[in-house]
Amino acid sequence: MEVVTQSALETQELGEKMGRDLRVNNSKPKVICLYGELGSGKTTFVQGLAKGWGIKKRVTSPTFVFVKLYQPDFYHVDLYRIEKKVEAKNLGLEEIFNEPQVLVVIEWAEKMKEILPWERQDINFEYLVENQRRITFKTK
Repeated sequence: MEVVTQSALETQELGEKMGRDLRVNNSKPKVICLYGELGSGKTTFVQGLAKGWGIKKRVTSPTFVFVKLYQPDFYHVDLYRIEKKVEAKNLGLEEIFNEPQVLVVIEWAEKMKEILPWERQDINFEYLVENQRRITFKTK
C-alpha cells in the first residue's frame, strides 16, 4: 500500500490511525521498521503512532540513547548514530522482539537488518516536495 501525505499533520494522523488499529489487535509482538532519508517523516509518523497507541507523553527521537520505552509496551528505537552493526546487536533488541504484546518501532532499521524478525511491517518514507511524503507499507 502507498499513501502520499500533504503535511506533517497528515503524516501524524496516518501514524495515529495505525497505532489505534495495532492497539486493538494486540495479540503478539509487533515490529515496525522505518526506512527513509533524514527529514522524510519517520519521527513525525512515530509521534502519531504513539498517540494512537495511547501514549500521552511527548515522543522525541532517541537519537543519543538509541532506545526509549514509553509505557511498558511501546519501544521507540533510533539507529541513526549507530556506526557498526555490532552496536545494534548489543542493544538487546532481539530480547525485546520476543516480549509479549509490545510494539517496537525502529527508525533506520536498515542498520540492523541481520537481526530483524521475519514477521514485521516495513514502512518506507520518501521526501517528495516541501511537506509531501510518499509512505509505502510492506508487511513481511
